[in-house]
Amino acid sequence: MIKKLLVISASPRKGGSSDYLSDLFIYGAEEAGHQVEKVFLREKDINYCTACYSCKKHAGRCAIKDDVPAIIDSMIDADVVLLSTPVYFYCMNAQLKTIIDRSVMKWTEIKNKDFYLIATAAEEDDHAMEGTIKSYQGFLECLTNVRDAGHILGKGVYDVGEIMEKPIVEEAFLLGRNI
Repeated sequence: MIKKLLVISASPRKGGSSDYLSDLFIYGAEEAGHQVEKVFLREKDINYCTACYSCKKHAGRCAIKDDVPAIIDSMIDADVVLLSTPVYFYCMNAQLKTIIDRSVMKWTEIKNKDFYLIATAAEEDDHAMEGTIKSYQGFLECLTNVRDAGHILGKGVYDVGEIMEKPIVEEAFLLGRNI
């Protein structure tokens, strides 16, 4: 069965480690025949949720006029969602967390799908990923009938290109291909 994938890349660096692993995941998924849309948050106009709850009063329409509603609609339409982020101070970056927070406009419609996480950090220690994983899982716990389908955790990568030397690159490709 061909699936519709949405890849949300929160990397502010073009060609950064998390973005590179996302591309390998995409390559594997496309090789398996799936349709993929990739959203680069660094190219989007994204503002913070103001907790005005206009969305609650207006059938999920957000009062903030930016690119986020379209991203949330793509998330709703997808069969599979990959969230990809660098890790800053033991947590996902602000760009990805802002998308998660803004999903409040239609969070009850994000359901019946598989989610994947790609995260990369400069540190080698597993502890560096715990905050990101916990935040990701907390988001999924709020959704209906979603499945945490897998993680790719690239550790010990700081500079652009360092990830290419890590065995994790093959895992990212295979995870995408085996959706």
